[in-house]
Amino acid sequence: MKILAPLAMAMAISSLSVPAFAQFQKPEDAVKYRKAAFTVMASHFGRVGAMANGRVPFDPKVAADNAAIVETMSKLPWDGFGPGTDKGDTRALPAIWTEQAKFKEGADKLQAEATKLSAAAKTGNLDAVKTAFGAVGQTCKACHDAYRKE
Repeated sequence: MKILAPLAMAMAISSLSVPAFAQFQKPEDAVKYRKAAFTVMASHFGRVGAMANGRVPFDPKVAADNAAIVETMSKLPWDGFGPGTDKGDTRALPAIWTEQAKFKEGADKLQAEATKLSAAAKTGNLDAVKTAFGAVGQTCKACHDAYRKE
């Protein structure tokens, strides 16, 4: 029994270190995953945007809840850009795979700006949300312009 517990713990820890791409059975599964993550992120970002742009009344709790989801979702899609995911039902441009360092830089910037948006929304200050929302939007646009087919 004393041997089994450390062995089980070692197996559990080693399973966490498997590359994230291994979670996908096929490249098309990774493409579906990343598209779904972007869709959820865009939906919640749009809810914050509706408040930031005055289309709906500002509700600090709703803004904070949605911005928190944007922050979380901003961390997820990147594992879906592994080997073989440049083909099929995707609008991803080949530059993602030929300019991986630059693409990662964009992903990191999105995550940083999404974190700032979440923090701004938690303050309940609409002006802070507007500023942070604009920065996230610019980051999204820059990546779409460089790495996404229309």
